Amino acid sequence: MPQTIVDQYGVPDYKELNPATFTAVSFPFLFGVMFGDLGHGSIIFMFGLILILWKDKLEATGDATIKGVLKGRYFFTMMGFFACYAGILYNEFFSFPMNLFGSCYADTPTYLDETFTSEYYNAHNTPLTY
Repeated sequence: MPQTIVDQYGVPDYKELNPATFTAVSFPFLFGVMFGDLGHGSIIFMFGLILILWKDKLEATGDATIKGVLKGRYFFTMMGFFACYAGILYNEFFSFPMNLFGSCYADTPTYLDETFTSEYYNAHNTPLTY
């Protein structure tokens, strides 16, 4: 499967480094960083697991499309895993935000709030900057 991805961009010439090994390692992770959704990633992960667990039954059908998809079963699994991982970090579930870790941003007033006065900032030991 990684060689197929590399061949789409160009076949390495003689005595050139074949990037298929680097692609096999980095592509699922970068896909997860790009896709980063816990819900969608879990669907891809489950699809990959089904392909791994039912490989013999699916190969027995003799369908050429299924045989082609089975070649990438480990890629699908790893892409789904990393998409789930990044989805947890991004707090995304089917494009809906989750609040698993809270927020690191304090609810401080801005210049549009009524409480934006020098007295407020002097009381809270915060420098007044414009």
